[in-house]
Amino acid sequence: MEQLKHECGVAMIRLLKPLSYYQQRYGTWMYGLNKLYLLMEKQHNRGQEGAGMACVKMNARAGEEYMFRERALGGDAISEIFQSARQRLSAFPEQQLSDAAYASRHLPFAAEIYMGHLRYSTTGKSGLSYVHPFMRRNNWRAKNLCLCGNFNLTNVDEVFSSIVRHGQHPRVYSDTYIMLEQMGHRLDRESERLFNLAQRQGLEGEDITRFIEKRIDVCNVLRTSAPLWDGGYVVCGMTGSGEMFCMRDPWGIRPAYWYKDDEVVVVASERPVIQTVFDLETHQISELQAGQALSVRQNGEISFQQIIKAEEKRACSFERIYFSRGSDRDIYKERKALGEQLTERITESVSGDIMHTVFSFIPNTAEVAFYGMLTGFKKQMNRQKVKQIYELVQDHQPTLDEINRIIGGQYVRSEKVALKDIKLRTFITEGASRNDLATHVYDITYGSLEPYVDNLVIIDDSIVRGTTLKESIIRILDRLHPKKIVLVSSCPQVRYPDYYGIDMARMEEFIAFRATIELLKDTDRRDIIDEVYSLCKRDMDLPRQLQRVNHVKAVYEPFTDEEISHKMVEMLRPKGVTTPIDIVYQSLEGLRRACPDFKGDWYFSGDYPTPGGLKLLCHAFVNYYEQIYSR
Repeated sequence: MEQLKHECGVAMIRLLKPLSYYQQRYGTWMYGLNKLYLLMEKQHNRGQEGAGMACVKMNARAGEEYMFRERALGGDAISEIFQSARQRLSAFPEQQLSDAAYASRHLPFAAEIYMGHLRYSTTGKSGLSYVHPFMRRNNWRAKNLCLCGNFNLTNVDEVFSSIVRHGQHPRVYSDTYIMLEQMGHRLDRESERLFNLAQRQGLEGEDITRFIEKRIDVCNVLRTSAPLWDGGYVVCGMTGSGEMFCMRDPWGIRPAYWYKDDEVVVVASERPVIQTVFDLETHQISELQAGQALSVRQNGEISFQQIIKAEEKRACSFERIYFSRGSDRDIYKERKALGEQLTERITESVSGDIMHTVFSFIPNTAEVAFYGMLTGFKKQMNRQKVKQIYELVQDHQPTLDEINRIIGGQYVRSEKVALKDIKLRTFITEGASRNDLATHVYDITYGSLEPYVDNLVIIDDSIVRGTTLKESIIRILDRLHPKKIVLVSSCPQVRYPDYYGIDMARMEEFIAFRATIELLKDTDRRDIIDEVYSLCKRDMDLPRQLQRVNHVKAVYEPFTDEEISHKMVEMLRPKGVTTPIDIVYQSLEGLRRACPDFKGDWYFSGDYPTPGGLKLLCHAFVNYYEQIYSR
């Protein structure tokens, strides 16, 4: 119901053959460029605020450009950057465009290494200057660095202070830019180490350059940079001399998958994207391990090195519920399981009257969970039919009519009840007009249930802020006059902010938190709020490494999930709507059963994987208490 801004998407391709090989086999030297476009387009769901791509050509001579980049803002950014690249190529005659050897030397974007990025801002910062990839230029090819990633660092201030102490003067205060400068500094040191080694061996001039470019090791750069990072990240990079790398955080929070054969090395944020673009089976795609780096040397040599010791894996569970494409084999099964195991709670909510209940979903990523929910009720109804037939045959030989009445008279009823009708237009900026328009974003299918007789169960992947429910969904569903509205969330109550890539940074954003605060006030327990504030205020300035306790958990402890959900209904019920309403959430245990390998559930449990997350949580609660409305 409520679109979340979230993790970015990354894609990288390293061609392992000369461009002439792809010209001969696939009919174009643009094989890598075309595949990058497909990888990015297939991950469009991960970033609709901007996109960028860059490449490095490895056969350029001195005086010839060898790094190219395009960036754009907006939902059409992918098309724009590739159209811009092709426009630059259109200036060349057809004979040169079709000559792979000429292209390799002279044409822009005729390269061996490609990098793409899709951006969803999670820090509130926007504009072309914040769109990846970021570039750091130098006259030494080996010291040029291009960087992009899917990450949020929780300790940007710490990394910033570190590079300032080394004498640098960063021009932009953002995690990507600061990471670029930090890694750039270490890349300089790695180059200088090899320069000194080459001189000791008696090398001079271009021989030194070739010596450095053949031996530079980006894993050394990562080993001296990454230990300072706190957060969830997949960092991708390439150097001007032809080194490529991708590294994943030691908790495995952010996703990364790879594939290699004798033609290419590919990295992307999602597995089915690589499968589709390269026509592969699931088992052919591998997951980059936590704390590990994949690197490709200038000569095409591929290695996997453990940069940081892997911690307990805490891969993001929201990836499975919401963000990643549901076409992934395992994600599809997990989302169906999330829906199916809600059967019992929903049955209780409609008092067991499944015969007079219509099931539907809000048209978004909840569709797969909806299928799982239907599967659960079909199984439940089949069990009831078997029991009824069994009891019938104990008394007498049943007739066909009797059996047909049992089998044909009971079925799970599903309808397309809600549909997205229009997109809220941003040119309406005046508050009252915007809110009025928001009530019409969704529409309903009239006649899809029997008024005042049928219950309406409608599932969504998450109910986070509740704004769309109150302003639009509930009022529109009420037009059908159901006996009862049951709103179902396939994930648990979102109670805590995220600091690893999702745009959920303020406590007051969450309807679960707001409802709990109201319950504390209703039950004369304001002292709990004050005490949590005092503890967070005390701990917020502690060093990151000393953060140990989630004090905000105490806010939720006095109440059950059901009590909090009931309070939500009170707060979200639009004026004039009298239909009984219930909100059914997935349990935390249910989430863990459905997604057993994805234990990153801090949004629901408050169990942050890194101390930086706990530190920022303290800041968030203090900001809430002191009514400081900033990230």
